[in-house]
Amino acid sequence: QLQASGGGLVQPGGSLRLSCAASEHTFTTYAGGWFRQAPGKEREFVAAIRRGQTFGTDSTKGRFTISRDNAKNTMYLHMNSLKPEDTAVYYCAAAPLTSIASSLRNPDQYNYWGQGTLVTVSS
Repeated sequence: QLQASGGGLVQPGGSLRLSCAASEHTFTTYAGGWFRQAPGKEREFVAAIRRGQTFGTDSTKGRFTISRDNAKNTMYLHMNSLKPEDTAVYYCAAAPLTSIASSLRNPDQYNYWGQGTLVTVSS
């Protein structure tokens, strides 16, 4: 039900926009989230959106922005000023709309997952 795309190789300081295409009405009936997993590390919360609220992390604050286009049934992760430590496989996911804000940082809260898209930040 979720398909992530938009990853690739980018130089440090560059930008990428990840997309998560979903079935109709998914992001109006579910909260959406982005996670990432670097080699040898656990899956890490990146950002979430629930109705009009967005949530992020200190490490990506001011650089990453989550958004959605309900008409296109698509969620986005806009990534600017990318750093080598942002290199990871990025996953999109959907959680119940009733999820409390703090729970959206927990991957166990999400019912549906996309297949992941690889982002490599390197010169």
